[in-house]
Amino acid sequence: MRLTLAAALLVATAVPTSAQSLHQYGALALSPAGDRIATVENNGTRGVVTIRGVADGRVLRTIDPCATCSYSGLTFTPGGDLIFLVRDGTAGTVRLTYADARTTRTVATIAGIAQTPRVSPDGKRIAVLVTLGAAKESGATQAGVRMIGEIGEKSDEQRLAVFDIAAATPAATVTPLSPAGRYIYEYDWTPDGRGFVATTALGNGDNNWWVATLDAIDARTGAVRSIAKPTTQLNQPRVSPDGRTVAYVGGLMSDFGSIGGDVFTVPLAGGSPRNITAGAKSTVTTIDWTKGGLRTVTLAGDQVQLGTLTPGQAVVPGFAKPASVSAGDGRAVFSADGRIAAAVVQDYEHAPALYAGPIGALRQLTHDNDAAPALVTARSITWKNEGYDVQGWLLAPRITPVGKAPMITLVHGGPSSASMPGYLSETSLNAALLKAGYYVFLPNPRGSYGQGEAFTAANKRDFGGGDLRDILAGIDAVERLAPIDDTRLGLGGCSYGGFMAMWANTQTDRFKGIVAGAGLSNWVSYYGTNGIDQWMLPFFGKSMYDDMKAYEDVSAIYQAKRAKTPTFIYVGERDIEVPPTQSIEWWHALKDRNVPVSLVIYPDAGHCVTGPEQSADVRQRAIAWYDRYVKTPR
Repeated sequence: MRLTLAAALLVATAVPTSAQSLHQYGALALSPAGDRIATVENNGTRGVVTIRGVADGRVLRTIDPCATCSYSGLTFTPGGDLIFLVRDGTAGTVRLTYADARTTRTVATIAGIAQTPRVSPDGKRIAVLVTLGAAKESGATQAGVRMIGEIGEKSDEQRLAVFDIAAATPAATVTPLSPAGRYIYEYDWTPDGRGFVATTALGNGDNNWWVATLDAIDARTGAVRSIAKPTTQLNQPRVSPDGRTVAYVGGLMSDFGSIGGDVFTVPLAGGSPRNITAGAKSTVTTIDWTKGGLRTVTLAGDQVQLGTLTPGQAVVPGFAKPASVSAGDGRAVFSADGRIAAAVVQDYEHAPALYAGPIGALRQLTHDNDAAPALVTARSITWKNEGYDVQGWLLAPRITPVGKAPMITLVHGGPSSASMPGYLSETSLNAALLKAGYYVFLPNPRGSYGQGEAFTAANKRDFGGGDLRDILAGIDAVERLAPIDDTRLGLGGCSYGGFMAMWANTQTDRFKGIVAGAGLSNWVSYYGTNGIDQWMLPFFGKSMYDDMKAYEDVSAIYQAKRAKTPTFIYVGERDIEVPPTQSIEWWHALKDRNVPVSLVIYPDAGHCVTGPEQSADVRQRAIAWYDRYVKTPR
């Protein structure tokens, strides 16, 4: 439930020239020596594997073995060769590919989907997560399979497979190592190459990540041994260089892949996890255990930080910037000795660029996007509310409007997530709103990342309570700093942001127009109809059947008589995370109350409707709705 309305609407059908020429960097990997980086790069067409030198960013080589395929999963071997995945959508296969300095060859062909290749410490084997005969794309945000036939009896299984680099034959049948019935989410080799640590769960992979455990898997037999059963969600298990300890990011997380929390360690032999960053006023979003020690990426307020973590001490930040960073494996990647780091860096005013260098002195390597125009002026806003320090972003047009202007507040998904700086292309919703004369406010209320785990957990059993009050207080703070017309305020969001948009309609008349994407209107019916019911238990404490009132109390549908604000609703037909029935319920309630409402269900779409043509239609409808009810309120 982590997508924002803005993120869901980044792509349009008619792309302006400046957006077409924007250079993109994906799947970033850093060589163990820290001297080369590999990315999948494109400039508006299709991506090719590109290897650059860290010293000057110069392109050393491009690799493009399939003109009709896409590339992902870039990773270097200990000796510096490159491994990557080649997906052929027409054939329905993924080729595990090995590239040395001169040649490129296929190690294995997987009938289905694959991700996260990792090379053994001795460089002789490659492990990869495979889903053979996949019925859908991996992840709950993807469009689900149609609910027909006997329900719940068959689910895709993501399993661990291992291939010998020298002896593998591409046409050989792929035989997974890990046992059937157990879904593998993330993993890491042990330093001796004899096994893996992994986060795993039995049964449906889309639903059961929230109850995943930390396990060891034998690299020869596939036997599974429990290491720990943490009380929090966990991500990114990493083994210490001496092979004795496992570290992971643990915390209250509402989506797989939306990583944030504290760092925990536990003996590889098994035991009770220990929180080594307890009480920190920041959120760890990535870890790596290098030969030089633990390396982290943290979000502290509006600052992203790359740092060093010594157990029992605070993170020592190196590179710090009000920006967002990304890489193929977490938010940043590090050399084997932990001295060099690399990431794709961007903010609201600066398009993506590759940065690399010593962890405390990253420098910009690429300048392909330097000419991309800044379409917005961004400002970090902080305020206090009910004892909490809260932060958000105010986006304003480059040329300040004359007089007071309307403002749209967009609430991020999750709720365990955060609005972070990302370059605004001309095709983004935020840019379109700014061009249409609106300010845009992106708050990070309690429940968000960036202020420590206590802040993230502060909306447990209080959805739409303190977090909504934080948002309203943030709007007050913005109005003291910028020329905002309080009589022309709009609200929007997707996923959890969609819930907040629906719920706020029953709590305040301050907003004149609302756009709710993939929102939750009835937590009671949602519990019984969504495909990821396990995510709610850490937040509500009990299942809906054991504590129905807690779910009723935060359901907009039970307070529909109080809703008066005109609302545009949209949702994907095959949304697993928030089924379209939630939108239909809210549409019916508003329609019955004679509140202006429009509902569009997009065929075959998944969570938050991310396809280019459909998201462009959503954006167009959303701006028209705001123009009608916010810009010129009746």
